[in-house]
Amino acid sequence: MLGDTPQRDYAEKLKMFNAFARPELCEAIDALAVPAGSRVLDAGCGTGEAVAWFHQSIQGRAMVVGMDLATAHIHIARRTAPTGAPILQADMMRPPLADGSFDLVWAVNAINHLSDPVAGVRVLSNLLRPGGRLVIGQSSLLPDMYFAWDSRLERIVNEAVRQYYRERYGRSEHDLAAIRSLVGWLQTAELRQVSVRTRMIERTHPLTEADERYLLHVIFRGTWGERLRPYLRREDFEALARLCDPDDACYALRRPDFHFLQSLTIAVATK
Repeated sequence: MLGDTPQRDYAEKLKMFNAFARPELCEAIDALAVPAGSRVLDAGCGTGEAVAWFHQSIQGRAMVVGMDLATAHIHIARRTAPTGAPILQADMMRPPLADGSFDLVWAVNAINHLSDPVAGVRVLSNLLRPGGRLVIGQSSLLPDMYFAWDSRLERIVNEAVRQYYRERYGRSEHDLAAIRSLVGWLQTAELRQVSVRTRMIERTHPLTEADERYLLHVIFRGTWGERLRPYLRREDFEALARLCDPDDACYALRRPDFHFLQSLTIAVATK
């Protein structure tokens, strides 16, 4: 749905998100309590951080395999993952892996990239042994910035982002709400014991370096930035630009009332 190809490269964005969301992602991995000796696949492993986190969580007593489509991501993942961890370049819909090979498959911020998410869930579930678990997750596709000082600007900026995504990727409102479909995808694929938990990635002033880097470069300059100019009135865009500019006295990330919330939903099901 987002047009991923082997040539597509958004490694820097992935690295910044993983550094930003590391506490919540590691908590989700630890909560799985993966037994020693398990075989784990990170499908859509990106730059490889979760492969390392699984190794840490299981104290190195498991095989953890990473798989991603993008060449640039694979190169970085092979440097990021622990020595000896297999990192495969492959299409998630055509994995070069035997059915029943894994005890757990983890696919976070990955299934939403597929044109047919349910088909993707079925492909990944085929890789599980009987009783194995499939874990799919999604951080909010369009992060919501909560302005403690300006709810009107918050509302129109979030709508401008949605307009951009609708036009840029040809996505409908149904597509934009895909995070709400995780449980349904697992149920439609006829998996059992479906459970779900949403964690809030919540950040307030003062921010860590990793938090500020992600918010400035990925949200302010990536998700927002010049791309929103056509969707906002001039005065609103100028107000937003000042909030996003580190050289401006109004820079949002220095405000003592700064408050950011982004959801991270993890759904787990058994084959």
